[in-house]
Amino acid sequence: MAHHDRGSGMKYMLAGGSVMAALGLMMDIGGLMPHAAPKKEICQEIVQPKAILSRDQLTQLLSVSEGSDKAQIQQLVKTPYCRLPDIQAQVGAIAQREAYPLAFDPQTWLVILYEGNTYAGYAFSFRH
Repeated sequence: MAHHDRGSGMKYMLAGGSVMAALGLMMDIGGLMPHAAPKKEICQEIVQPKAILSRDQLTQLLSVSEGSDKAQIQQLVKTPYCRLPDIQAQVGAIAQREAYPLAFDPQTWLVILYEGNTYAGYAFSFRH
């Protein structure tokens, strides 16, 4: 009986750990900005209707530090699908946003934020 309880406890611990890991992936390293944009963002301007972001591009982007040069990011991700309306990301700072549907899940967009010529981070927009 004790063996069965220990196995159940281990399952709950693993499930809890998986939930915590998933939440951790959705949060910025500093914990300041959740990486989930509001649903159904409206494009301000369609730039490249066939643009998508591959898994490889996404993986490379996630390894780039915030504060990097905008040109470095744009060289990696190429032309966006669209531009979203600017937002105030921090007090006194306006962020420009570009959206890229994911090749492996086109209903999920990666939204890249720039403050001037500086990469300011990313968010996901779930369009399901």
